[in-house]
Amino acid sequence: MQADKPPSKLDIIYDDDPAERNLSDITQSDSERRAKRNKEKRRVRQWLKTIIDRLIMDWKPNLSQSLFTEVELIELCYRAREIFWMQPTMLEIKPPVNICGDIHGQYQDLIVLFKLHGFPPNSSYLFLGDYVDRGPFSIEVISLLFAYKILYPSSFHLLRGNHESRLVNINYGFHRECIARYSEALFEAFQFAFCCMPFCARIKKRILCMHGGISEDLTDLKQLKKVERPCEIPDLGIVADLTWADPREGIRGYKESPRGASRVFGEDALEEFCRNLQLDLIVRAHQVKDNGYEFFGKQRRLITIFSAPNYFFGEYENAACVLEVSSQLVRYVFSIYPYILLKG
Repeated sequence: MQADKPPSKLDIIYDDDPAERNLSDITQSDSERRAKRNKEKRRVRQWLKTIIDRLIMDWKPNLSQSLFTEVELIELCYRAREIFWMQPTMLEIKPPVNICGDIHGQYQDLIVLFKLHGFPPNSSYLFLGDYVDRGPFSIEVISLLFAYKILYPSSFHLLRGNHESRLVNINYGFHRECIARYSEALFEAFQFAFCCMPFCARIKKRILCMHGGISEDLTDLKQLKKVERPCEIPDLGIVADLTWADPREGIRGYKESPRGASRVFGEDALEEFCRNLQLDLIVRAHQVKDNGYEFFGKQRRLITIFSAPNYFFGEYENAACVLEVSSQLVRYVFSIYPYILLKG
């Protein structure tokens, strides 16, 4: 299916595409080339701000298909992929920062989250993955997050969750949403971006954040530099654990997971992991919690946060949580608000 071409000012321009190069570039001076690049950057920034404005100011459920052309969304995916590709597998993040868990297509609740904690760039964010599937407006959620990521790459951070995966998307709704509202081409563009996303983030070398959990195979964080991207998420190994693993009360070490991917781990495994890597806290998502968050273990070295309230069309009457990490790492403020508020 060939998408209608948007106005020329929204044409996709890729710096590495020979077809877009003009022979006159060979004779251009450095200043002329710089001016051309700066003009393109200004165009892209203005376009991104227009995307964000439309999503925040103009979006309504019954207008969800008419706000954007497929070409615009595909360009958004390609530009997000370029940002992910340039960043490492493990991000190093400076606090203060707001850490958010699963969103799962709950677009209206995402907007309320920003209203409560500040819209970028006024507030810094780290999202832990699972942006799509299950909820009704996955395209809006991931489009807004991608636009913010491209516009503010050093203060707005996105990690990959287990739902940023082709097979999971086919089974849990995102694929169906893409082809119903646009086409298979848009779904493939999103997968193209997902495959390059980072898997974890470290805050001031003391707090490690990921979507899933810890890995017995990860004994040195330098190992993450060897993770090749783009990649799919396997069933076992470091990447699988970072996106799929769960803590489990009452076990020792690591055991097989009932999810069918990765493993579950006990408090002893968590303590050993943190001790070996000199970490104070693990922040992860991946599991719905009644209060939006839950600590694990007597030493409280792990916290699960979940940011999709009233999850799965109200099947879970849960609150949402955003974890605010201060610049000194001396206190953690949990902003928990009733799911009824977010439903408004």
